[in-house]
Amino acid sequence: MKYSHQIPIKIALIVFSVSYSFSQNPLIRDQFSADPSARVFGDKVYVFPSHDILATEGKGRKDWFCMEDYHVFSSENLTDWTDHGTIVEQNKVAWVKPDSYSMWAPDCIEKDGKYYFYFPSTIKDSLTNVRGFTIGVAIADKPEGPYITQPLPIENVRGIDPNVFIDKDGQVYMYWSQGNLYGAKLKDNMLELDSEVKTLGDLPTKGLKEGPYLFERNGIYYLTYPHVENKTERLEYAISDNPLGPFKVTGVIMDESPTGCWTNHQSIIEFKDQWYLFYHHNDYSPNFDKARSIRADYLNFNADGTIQKVIPTLRGVGITKATEKIEIDRYSAISEQGVSITFIDTLDTFKGWKTVFNQPNAWIQYDNVDFGKKPLKSVIVKGKSETGGTVEIRINSASGPVIAEVKIPKSSDWAEIKVPLKKFESNNQNLFAISKTNTTVETDWIKFE
Repeated sequence: MKYSHQIPIKIALIVFSVSYSFSQNPLIRDQFSADPSARVFGDKVYVFPSHDILATEGKGRKDWFCMEDYHVFSSENLTDWTDHGTIVEQNKVAWVKPDSYSMWAPDCIEKDGKYYFYFPSTIKDSLTNVRGFTIGVAIADKPEGPYITQPLPIENVRGIDPNVFIDKDGQVYMYWSQGNLYGAKLKDNMLELDSEVKTLGDLPTKGLKEGPYLFERNGIYYLTYPHVENKTERLEYAISDNPLGPFKVTGVIMDESPTGCWTNHQSIIEFKDQWYLFYHHNDYSPNFDKARSIRADYLNFNADGTIQKVIPTLRGVGITKATEKIEIDRYSAISEQGVSITFIDTLDTFKGWKTVFNQPNAWIQYDNVDFGKKPLKSVIVKGKSETGGTVEIRINSASGPVIAEVKIPKSSDWAEIKVPLKKFESNNQNLFAISKTNTTVETDWIKFE
């Protein structure tokens, strides 16, 4: 199978950037997203996820993964995110089988001022006698694009989930999966293999392995991957002193989804002296795990270089400004009884969640709220209660100083209730909302002015 990489094809896309402020999980709130490849380029984090959509008649395979394009998102602080729009579409890539809806987990890397976006998809039947997935490349001068796709995929690569790593000596490596995990050197042109394909051995032989992502820290090469030991994927890792192994299976990064989401997919970065794990879960689609959403949580290492297991959170990472809408349903901690989280609208889950209090002294905690230095004077709570009720806002702890008492009027409609602050504390605080009445009270968000 001979491929030529001489004639690039330009994708002409009109890109509209959309910015929004979210420092909780999931990170992207207006569309499904999965398989996040996070990268630090300059002073920003860029995330290149796959884009789940729901299959319909004549569009994808019902009840299966369905993806037709890729977006890229960026943030300077892991709180304020910008959607730079679509960068690659399936039917605008010359070698991709039309309407195959198989634009699965991608990756992106920078080399010599160019950005190389690697993506898998199903190849046209007319181009090869081998059916199935292979991996292509699109190139841009900026991480957000525009990207120019190569006319053919990378030769001798059959599989999905590309990952590219550049070692300290400048050597480039590519990894992918197809039953096993594979690795090979790439040429300096970033478009061709420069070695034999190596099967990465000494990994679990039982159960599905996919989604390789390799990074280096203090001379240790970490090969991370999802693995199905039982019924759903958990994130595991193996270590080596060489990018192509041999690897030693070392531990679990994240356990299986407690709600049964079959897949997970990871990337790990260091940004401003803190390590982060990016992954996905089916937050907006709890009954269908082929429509997923990307998340991020803090990741830490032990003194010996092993990875501390990450417990997934709703709070996520980043700082929330007190003057923004604080969605306390993305909590840091919650009382064992008397409070629950449900969708605002089960028919439109992208409207988000609400917090429902139904016992006195039930509480919810939301950490890392930046009140700034300029005194704020009031708080607004969007809430409702069929019988009326009261919610206290406290800081530091559930028994900490009361900064506001909000009486939710009796009504079946949402209302924005504004009350003066009793006390102002500057800088970062942990926020607590506590029910003070034996009635059902629902809250959507809290905001300070």
